[in-house]
Amino acid sequence: MDSGNAVGPARVLRAAYEAASAVVADLGDEESWLPTACTGWAVRDLVFHCLHDAQRALVALHTPVPEPVDRDAVTYWQDWRPGTTGAASGRRWVRVNASMFLDFRQLQGLYLETLAAAVRAADAADPAQRVGTQGHVLTAGDLMITLAVEATVHHLDLTVRLPHAPGPAPEGLAAVRATLDGLLGRPALPQWSDAHYARVGTGRAALTEAERARLGGAADRFPLFG
Repeated sequence: MDSGNAVGPARVLRAAYEAASAVVADLGDEESWLPTACTGWAVRDLVFHCLHDAQRALVALHTPVPEPVDRDAVTYWQDWRPGTTGAASGRRWVRVNASMFLDFRQLQGLYLETLAAAVRAADAADPAQRVGTQGHVLTAGDLMITLAVEATVHHLDLTVRLPHAPGPAPEGLAAVRATLDGLLGRPALPQWSDAHYARVGTGRAALTEAERARLGGAADRFPLFG
């Protein structure tokens, strides 16, 4: 599918992961306890969640499957809705597992080396190869875009209390916008920045009454995923 990015999916993922790694590499233990935009998660919890996502990427990119594709980089997100029982269970699972790292540097090092390995795996992968993840089959290229989207949205989550941290990669933000536009079935409001669209599109921020009025009936579809 057309991801909305002029650059290839492996380059989009590399940009998103390198931008996120630049934030995490500079974090100290005290900063790892700061809250994020993800309900109930501190920075270290979100770092663990993103580490698990990169591990999932490594498995998928090294495990081709024969089954036909049933999701692309947009429709993959149709299953992910906020406020579900599964989402609440996932939050608890992450908090428990992240708490096992008594020294944040251990989690930090594992995160950085795993994201770097996932980038190398993406560079080597055939983007047309079919791979399985989360119970679905996508092309490897579409999987890379979904990974970049998740990393970019969580980059924004991670830095809400880190005002001096570098921002997400432009390539990642473009992938988020293209994904949200695909789910909405139309372009976003033209005055929205990429970051604001990412937040309202995923339920991190509520639509204002003026935004609802401009969106019309499409406003009821927000958040588009979360």
